[in-house]
Amino acid sequence: MSPAEAAAGFAGRLASRPAGQPPSRTPAGVAELLASAEQFILQFYSEHQLRAPERRIRQVRHEIRASGTYRHTPDELAYGARVAWRNSSRCIGRLYWRSLRVRDRRDVIGADEIAAEGVKHLREAGNDGRIRPMITVFAPDAPWRPGPRILSSQLIRYAGYQTEGGAVTGDPANADVTALALDLGWPGGRPPGRFDVLPLLVQEAGGPVTMHQIPGDAVLEVAIEHPEFSWFAGLGLRWYAVPAISDMFLVVGGIRYPAVPFNGWYMCTEIGSRDLGDAGRYAQLPVIAAHMGLSLASDTNLWKDKAMTELNVAVLHSFSRAGITITDHHTESVRFLQHLAREERHGRACPADWSWIVPPAASSATPVFHRLYQDFDQTPNFYRHPAPAWQQPASDDLHEYVD
Repeated sequence: MSPAEAAAGFAGRLASRPAGQPPSRTPAGVAELLASAEQFILQFYSEHQLRAPERRIRQVRHEIRASGTYRHTPDELAYGARVAWRNSSRCIGRLYWRSLRVRDRRDVIGADEIAAEGVKHLREAGNDGRIRPMITVFAPDAPWRPGPRILSSQLIRYAGYQTEGGAVTGDPANADVTALALDLGWPGGRPPGRFDVLPLLVQEAGGPVTMHQIPGDAVLEVAIEHPEFSWFAGLGLRWYAVPAISDMFLVVGGIRYPAVPFNGWYMCTEIGSRDLGDAGRYAQLPVIAAHMGLSLASDTNLWKDKAMTELNVAVLHSFSRAGITITDHHTESVRFLQHLAREERHGRACPADWSWIVPPAASSATPVFHRLYQDFDQTPNFYRHPAPAWQQPASDDLHEYVD
């Protein structure tokens, strides 16, 4: 089965419920939604120091019993999205959760319009390099129809072209979605390049997967060079500035929003240590080490560590020189502990996954390494969609969603 055939089957399964079918929640499902909604409304009123939530709770109960669902107010939606970021246990950058800008696009349902809003998101979040934390929220799932989906893992991704011999030109993490885009008619790079921006793959409710080209002027990119090594620019490395995760769903008060692209800004190790450095990604550490004159014959000379450090130096230098917001893992580690202390002062438990909070470079040199955390799930929160049938099982390359 080709990726396109598998995607068509996936779309067919989503479209199996007639579009005009009336709401149909089981009594147990209605009771669960009522409980989740009431808990969220109480939390919203408590944290905003508002009185008398009873009237709003009665309104929500009436909506749920009448239709099987309810609609958040704009203020509730914005609060829910921000708290979902606050509750994301794998994110080191949560100190800024209150700054998240929320674009309410719940009435946008068509694939073309969703893709157009994705492009607007990139432009507004890019902000000429002064990156803004931002989320765009599309229609939620309803009892009578699913909400739309964005199948691309991020709004911007680089293609990975797999050759007959198994090698990949570009980003191996995106080989499956690249194959699907090609099957859907995307021409790809001519010739295929290492940093070709993939089209956006969108599925409106009950429809097939469709492909949407991202205009070049909406893709803010940085060419990677080194402050000391003149040869570094010749490696031809680059990366995009806005890490907008687009294949996760948001749960707020029992309501599931399946398409919610969101972003913060990059931490240098996400690009240097992982995207460009990982052996399963662009695998640039041996290339850099060789240019540095380091022997690759043995790991005991720590050539990987030296190359990784210089790659991170290059990423930080290049983004800063281009005027693009970026941060380093030492600064963010300190800020994360500030976030923990602030949450404790507010009497809130802060979930954290040690294996994700601790950076992939200079780990024990950062203060987040030297303590334990409690990891637990609480809503509102973000969750990753199950992998579509055409996609290979995901690796642990989910790190970019956290910042």
